[in-house]
Amino acid sequence: MTPPPSRKQPNPVGEEVRLQRGIAVPLVGMNLTWFAKLAVTTAFLGRLGDLELAAGTLGYSFANVTGFAVLTGLCGAMEPICGQAHGAGNVALLRRTLVMATLMLLAASVPIALLWTRVDAVLLRFGQQPDIAATGRAYVVCLLPDLAVTSLLAPLKAYLSSQEVTLPTLFAAALGLAVHIPLTMRLSATMGVRGVAAAVWISDLAVAAMLAAYLVAHELRRPPSSSSSSSSSSSSCCWLGLLRLAVPCCLNTCLEWWSYEILVLLTGRLPDARRMVAVVAVTLNLDYLLFAGMLSLSVSASVRVSNELGAGDAAMARRAARVSVAGGALAGVAGGLAMLAARHPWARLYTRSPEVRDGAARAMRVMALLELLNFPLNVCGGIVRGTARPLLGMYAVVAGFYVVALPVGVALGFKARLGLEGLLAGFLVGAAASLAVLLTVIVRMDWEAEADKATRRAGKSNGNQPMTMDPSIC
Repeated sequence: MTPPPSRKQPNPVGEEVRLQRGIAVPLVGMNLTWFAKLAVTTAFLGRLGDLELAAGTLGYSFANVTGFAVLTGLCGAMEPICGQAHGAGNVALLRRTLVMATLMLLAASVPIALLWTRVDAVLLRFGQQPDIAATGRAYVVCLLPDLAVTSLLAPLKAYLSSQEVTLPTLFAAALGLAVHIPLTMRLSATMGVRGVAAAVWISDLAVAAMLAAYLVAHELRRPPSSSSSSSSSSSSCCWLGLLRLAVPCCLNTCLEWWSYEILVLLTGRLPDARRMVAVVAVTLNLDYLLFAGMLSLSVSASVRVSNELGAGDAAMARRAARVSVAGGALAGVAGGLAMLAARHPWARLYTRSPEVRDGAARAMRVMALLELLNFPLNVCGGIVRGTARPLLGMYAVVAGFYVVALPVGVALGFKARLGLEGLLAGFLVGAAASLAVLLTVIVRMDWEAEADKATRRAGKSNGNQPMTMDPSIC
């Protein structure tokens, strides 16, 4: 008799790659639409005049550092909670976290809004001209509604991505960009710099409305939750757990973003500062594009690790982490090669100055090495975030960027007179230190213990028993 044909066993690593690709690729597209939206906004500010371009760029940088970075960081706490809750099948915790995170971001927006109304005083304090400060304030004040919109939009995106649902976010972002372009054209012509700012939050609101509509339809298709209603003590535990994760997530995001702002400020202290600032702007613009891939891989790693830990599958969580690190390393090689290959044509897109072009080409050689580390570094940050241990990521950022990168960069850039390349070399050393810390943590991680903590944190269902959170884990 002829033996029956053997069934091909599924490749677990290949399956994990497929799952992570399904999460990350739409997120890359979504992040690229965000950068395209920023480019459109900058272009229309430039059409209004040099004053509007300078003031709007400064105003948006201020809003980004003091507002959107804070809200994005706080929302990062949703990734481990919702990811582990999804893995555990705890729909009630998923929904509760969405509501709590939205309220938390709205509350955080209040002091941020008060700060934004004083942006002109801040700009004057840092030596800006009065006309730039006044126009910058007009731009930022008209951007105030985007704080509330972001407080709705960011939790919606995190809620869906934690369940490995990312395509709707891509489609909504693409449609939002399609709305943003004609809206900016119309409002900039009638309202000037205020119209450009208004177009930003109106198009963001359109994206939030589309995602909210999808979410309602998604929830209506979901089977009714069998979990019991939460008691006041359970609610208090959820708030405590969310805040304990939100604070280090926020600090992690802000400290990392601020370190690059400090790099730009330090560049302004170099000899021939005007040329050096132009060089670093050209270099970082390409880095921001590559950051779309870094961020997507980081979220993908966080989602997959948190989902498997919430399901109590330590082996799958370990495999997801290993695949993520390998993918981050390969992406780092690709990103470094892209930076290296683009160093001459990219600079020609921005300037005709031979000095700026040559400076950008030299800086981008160092930046190419930095990309080799930045990709796996962001992925490792996503892995530890998925284990609900964002403090580890914060410690790595502080150690790498503030204890190592900035002092070494200042020493090389100013003391050794290496200029911008010296500053970037300091960041290269700092990124290597951060990556070494996080890789050591991941390699030494007790995945069985992490899975046990995650299932208790997420209230994994046992048969017909109701799903509740373990207060000791909060």
